[in-house]
Amino acid sequence: MISLRHLVLHNVRWTKLAMDSITTHLRFLIHLDISQADDRLNQYTNPSEVLASIATKLVYLKSLDISGTNLAGTGSAIPALNEEGAPDLTESAQVAQVRCDIPGLESRVNNPLEFLGLYGTHHGACQRHDIPAKVISGDSNEEQLLIAAEVFIERPAMLSRVLNDLYYKFRITERYNDYASRTLSVVIDAMEQHVTEKHIQIPCSAILFYIMKGTEKNRIGVKLKKRIIISLLNGMEAYLEDETLMRNGCLTLCQFKIPSDMLFAYERVVSLLLNGVANVANDGFVQRIAIYLLNSLACHVDGQQKRLLGHHDAIEKMLHLIADRLDRRLCDDVLEVAWSTMWNVTDETPQNCRRFLENHGMQYFLDCLRKFPDKEELLRNMMGLLGNVAEVVELRPRLMNTLFLNVFNELLDSSSDGIEVSYNAAGVLAHIASDGPEAWTVDEPSRDVVLERLAAAVERWDRRAERNINYRSFEPILTLLHAYHTPQCQHWAVWALANLTTVYPSKYCSLVEAEGGIEILYALLRHRAPYQRIKKLAMIVINNCEAFSNVLPEEQVVMSLLNK
Repeated sequence: MISLRHLVLHNVRWTKLAMDSITTHLRFLIHLDISQADDRLNQYTNPSEVLASIATKLVYLKSLDISGTNLAGTGSAIPALNEEGAPDLTESAQVAQVRCDIPGLESRVNNPLEFLGLYGTHHGACQRHDIPAKVISGDSNEEQLLIAAEVFIERPAMLSRVLNDLYYKFRITERYNDYASRTLSVVIDAMEQHVTEKHIQIPCSAILFYIMKGTEKNRIGVKLKKRIIISLLNGMEAYLEDETLMRNGCLTLCQFKIPSDMLFAYERVVSLLLNGVANVANDGFVQRIAIYLLNSLACHVDGQQKRLLGHHDAIEKMLHLIADRLDRRLCDDVLEVAWSTMWNVTDETPQNCRRFLENHGMQYFLDCLRKFPDKEELLRNMMGLLGNVAEVVELRPRLMNTLFLNVFNELLDSSSDGIEVSYNAAGVLAHIASDGPEAWTVDEPSRDVVLERLAAAVERWDRRAERNINYRSFEPILTLLHAYHTPQCQHWAVWALANLTTVYPSKYCSLVEAEGGIEILYALLRHRAPYQRIKKLAMIVINNCEAFSNVLPEEQVVMSLLNK
């Protein structure tokens, strides 16, 4: 025991006998930890005398942690006294008196401690000016708090307090970029070591949000981003029902690049977000931020990830949200984004289109149309989704219904959201009609009347109109160009290509060429069936693509950047 170098008595109750024994028999101590997690308990009598005894008798001591105690006294050091009890006016006593604000540590002024733990000490000891230590933990500033977090990384009770203090410090000072790198290291270590400690996960997730929304996030590499995301997901999965933690986690995830930063954990993210939107009773911020994030993910992924969303019942859960809003006659952002999410999830994904139909999606469409007829964003999202369904050949017979077709026919005249609703209604009808006259199995509305109205609608649209639409492939549109038996289908398809290559040449001209569109258009020009207006639009598309191909590469790059 005499040769003991490190002694940790964290949360051990103090007695004078124990302290006397330490200072008398453990003279070779280098590190002494007598900190307390609860600063209201176990206060020392004559604290300055106890601290002075430690400082003078343990001459090899380099590290002392008195966090959570009253050992640092109430303020500046007590003036030194000589043997007669009068103020000691010697030079050494005066120096110590001026340079030490921790009573009891005057003897360490010229031999400062390597570390002094002052977090949570009474009377704000860590905020004093002259403290004889090279490294100090406390709550006076970010530096002291980070040191405290590193010291208490394995002590959940203390660590939780430190992290909360660190969060509030970041929140009010906005100086988190100055400490981002070090804070990230501390926070991630804390989250990884204490996954099941909610009171650690919550402040950590809040601190991560502030860091990730700052400019320092641009310096964070791929590996560290993965650690951050994994730490967030672990904490959220441990406390799925905690609204604060789910909110913090979702808000922080929003600060990453979607979907590229999350693809490595795509299924976990999807599962968590769907859990966040599944409970309609939780009609709050978590539900909203989760569905927005889910929609963003669905918008930017390919068929495999879209199918995975369907496998996790994304369609069913969106329809569940829609049913709740219909019951309450509430058209809000959640209702609109639920339809937008399904629009994205069904894009070129027949399995999810089928899920929509099998779960009574068309009835929800009609109910929303009836209850909220004037909501432009809602209508655009619904018709975009139905456009995806109509692209699936084997599902089109399920749209061959008088009620559905009459609705689509009426929407051809819609001016809602510019041309978008009319455009999507025409697209749905064009795909249905492309199956040929024999596939039109209803008497009302008449196929000929619908096709006449479809062509008239296309002619009303402005070919130079900017669009709120994103095509990843032109395959469904190019397929319609082969429908020589029904030129009106070709009319809608070639107008779409003419519009997109006119307004967004850098984005869509190369897509037309890559998918063989130019050859199909030349074949259309040579064919006798298409009427002249169709061929004129076809030439516009060809000329747009040729003009773009003749642009210098440097100019193409600039145009591409401008169109992003």
